[in-house]
Amino acid sequence: MIDTALRRAFQAALGPDAVLDDPLQLRTYECDGLTGFRRVPALVLLPRDTEEVAAAVSLCAEAGVPFVARGAGTGLSGGAVPVAQGVVVSLARMRRVLEFDPEDRRTVVEPGVTNAEISRLAAPHGLHYAPDPSSQVVCTIGGNVAENSGGAHCVKYGFTVHHVHALRVVLPDGSTVRLGGDAPETAGPDLRGLFIGSEGTLGIATEITVRLLRSPEGVRTLVADFPTARQAGDAVGEIMAAGIVPAAVEMLDALAIEACEAAVGAGYTRGTAAALVVELDGLDEECEEQFRDVVAVCRRQGTTKIRVAADARERALVWKGRKAAFAAMGRISPDYFVQDGVVPRTRLAEALDRIAEMSKARGLRVANVFHAGDGNLHPLVLFDEKAGETERAERLSRDIAEMCVELGGSLSGEHGIGLDKACSMPRMFGEDDLAAMERLRKAFDPDGLSNPGKVLPTPRLCGEPPGRYRPHPLETAGVVERW
Repeated sequence: MIDTALRRAFQAALGPDAVLDDPLQLRTYECDGLTGFRRVPALVLLPRDTEEVAAAVSLCAEAGVPFVARGAGTGLSGGAVPVAQGVVVSLARMRRVLEFDPEDRRTVVEPGVTNAEISRLAAPHGLHYAPDPSSQVVCTIGGNVAENSGGAHCVKYGFTVHHVHALRVVLPDGSTVRLGGDAPETAGPDLRGLFIGSEGTLGIATEITVRLLRSPEGVRTLVADFPTARQAGDAVGEIMAAGIVPAAVEMLDALAIEACEAAVGAGYTRGTAAALVVELDGLDEECEEQFRDVVAVCRRQGTTKIRVAADARERALVWKGRKAAFAAMGRISPDYFVQDGVVPRTRLAEALDRIAEMSKARGLRVANVFHAGDGNLHPLVLFDEKAGETERAERLSRDIAEMCVELGGSLSGEHGIGLDKACSMPRMFGEDDLAAMERLRKAFDPDGLSNPGKVLPTPRLCGEPPGRYRPHPLETAGVVERW
């Protein structure tokens, strides 16, 4: 519990305006983008710099109070859901660009800087930041580091971990360390790589050094329609098998197109079973040659229409439609779950067929819009909470994620495990693997205060459905306690 003395200590360290305890204000922080999981924290802290984050975490460590770091709250796995009697350390005020070096193609930012802001800063110098989640306009670099976020262009350029040189981190005891260095690779254990994607369970990143890339000379973008999702999936496989590495390969099915067009009007063909968005970049001549090859592949796989973006404006419209897909689902369904799993590219068509079968069996629609180039699926399970479909939709969403593992893939490509898929971790990892992860976590956080209850399965989580809290049978029996 947070008593008056601890509340005053937080106020003394951060300032009265940086400690929120009003019940209405606290409600703002009760969930992230996965709204089925909700908990109201005891306090929300708003530090302004690394020193204040360290002071806040030190006070939590001394009092044994759990804490959860939070960025923009756009996560989709429940990773930023608070602990009921703990605090949220919001990094929303830490939005400074600390260094910008276009000659060395690097910049140092605080975690509250948005993903898109970095590319806007770098654009006048012919540079950009490659990872581009669909939420890049609002999602923050701190959150990207926590989840190892990807995006459409990661099939060619890699994920957050491939673009972060160094991190300044506040550990769960309040001490600070620097992980990584000025170069992409450093001698010794890769603690930087270990921290990226740890979902806030090992500490809080407060300064992030990212690398910038030279913007490509040429860019070509097309949208190819297909009569079936299987043909679109086969086209992806043939493109990659030919040795072509597009900057991006995205797929949308008929439901996703319907929603996107209702929201944005980006010019996708309504009624087509599936559409591929393929973007090539690099030297002009290379782009042109590969573009011809991609068009030929699409025609061999039975495309019914190929639309080529004529200029930068039309290209931006194509991407506006694709990146609006998740939010656009509200146009065709009152509620939906966004899932995130990975399958080998060679099994994309099989995975889509399986999702269609599962959707039909459960009587729920599933829209598919995803990063086809690296097999990162994002099926959206559509349902109506008022019609009592929530639990059925949650089970279908979970079954799709576990199906990805069955096909040789992963539970998550970029959204993380969080609360949502913690109970599915044993489907992917053995007992020894999970025990090793737990030992590593305790090496950083022996008291278990940093984002507890996430990623690794616990009796409290397994079997606990999203929505209003319902006591676990073990809690009712007095075997475990609710945190």
